[in-house]
Amino acid sequence: MSKREVSESRLTLPQVKKVLESIGEENLDQFQRRTLDYVNKFSKAEPEKAEELLQTLVKEYDIDEAEAVQIVNCMPETVDELRVFLAGGRKIIETAKLKAIVDLLSENRTLK
Repeated sequence: MSKREVSESRLTLPQVKKVLESIGEENLDQFQRRTLDYVNKFSKAEPEKAEELLQTLVKEYDIDEAEAVQIVNCMPETVDELRVFLAGGRKIIETAKLKAIVDLLSENRTLK
């Protein structure tokens, strides 16, 4: 048996939606169709914007990738909502930065 290298990466809901749509709904199994239905209902940004937001949160605001993925998935609308995602972190982020993050999210939110 040959060894196969497997890689793992975190994806936001919009990125999952893009991947599943690229496969084609007719080629999806039951679990994948349910997942596509879920991401259609709960994605709050376009896949390209989600990827940009993720990179911005990680690089410019020094947020862990796992926390950034959850922030992009939920797109909090207030500083208090945003703090929920950062409560377990070891860093303290200034309120001005949190406000800037909320503003960034608001600019990239897809209205449903």
